[in-house]
Amino acid sequence: MSLKEKLAAIRAGSKDRIPAETRAIMHRATEDLQNSGIVDRVIAVGQKFPDFALPNTAGETVHAAHLLRSGPLVLTVYRGVW
Repeated sequence: MSLKEKLAAIRAGSKDRIPAETRAIMHRATEDLQNSGIVDRVIAVGQKFPDFALPNTAGETVHAAHLLRSGPLVLTVYRGVW
């Protein structure tokens, strides 16, 4: 199964897992983001990712450029309820 097919299956399954009112809020939020123009400012495929610095779990600042010296860097962004 391809990634595209897996994602389609996950989206289809969300209709059973996520209440309709919650899905409506999520769809509105997605539309609001698209309408805000943010999509025009995202990094395009093949474009160099800008350097950044973030705190690690110990509160120390970590720079992406430093991490890249050791090899490829995988950046994972996820949203959730904390």
